[in-house]
Amino acid sequence: MGGKPQTFQLGEIPTVQERFQAVLKRRLQVEIQNHPPLFPWESQLIDYPEFVEEPSIALVPAWGWLAQQSKLNLPVSLPERIFQQLMEKCQSLLTSSLPLGPKLVQAVESFFPEDYQLINDVAGLVLRSAYRSVDVLETIPNIQSDYSDLQPRQQMALSLMAAKQLLENLTLPISFTNPVIEKQWQTAAGTLSIRVELQSLGKLTKLRVHSELPTLGVLKLHGNGTQAVSQSGDSNKPSVELYCKRTNQTCTLEIECPELEEQPLLLAINLTM
Repeated sequence: MGGKPQTFQLGEIPTVQERFQAVLKRRLQVEIQNHPPLFPWESQLIDYPEFVEEPSIALVPAWGWLAQQSKLNLPVSLPERIFQQLMEKCQSLLTSSLPLGPKLVQAVESFFPEDYQLINDVAGLVLRSAYRSVDVLETIPNIQSDYSDLQPRQQMALSLMAAKQLLENLTLPISFTNPVIEKQWQTAAGTLSIRVELQSLGKLTKLRVHSELPTLGVLKLHGNGTQAVSQSGDSNKPSVELYCKRTNQTCTLEIECPELEEQPLLLAINLTM
């Protein structure tokens, strides 16, 4: 070409590279702004919203039997974990021959392991109280709106009252003077209804249980060392019956609703002849 080739000093090469990269970067930015790239599924540029609003999902209690707490006459609700533990303890005490007072103490003592004597004292107040309300107990004034805000003595009284009502809810007393008894239990899926009937058949007694379950389920009636089982059909209304001797006894009714809760609901049917 007739000209002299351009030469660079070693120190000038990095400077040239930086300038070249800066120019290339600017040209790419301009090209992208003028002709934005498209996704493979796009035929033209589309403005997408910053977020997609999803429909709200109704929260269902993690424990299926929790809804029954709304039917208890308590001034303050118990936390779900405490209510679940309390109910499991009450179910384990259903067939015990202990009087109601010791049952209440045993039901709540694990929550207050170092206050056994105080639990006994407060249990006595709960049993003697004509009302199911903490604020009528003179030693436990100024009830608050949340369980965590209560003093230990108030929490104790509230737990004892809940235990007392749970034991009553879980027990179905029946006799020939009162041969029919009905009970309802609130669940996360709706109301569970139970109807128990007692019928005399000479030296034997027939105990029959009708139910209306909120989901598919199984009834298991235990008594006298025998068991009767009935599984719900399309109507979710299983029935079960058991023949008993004419003696005072306690039968247990186990209600399983796997779609609702893994742990069954246990009820005690106290027969008085």
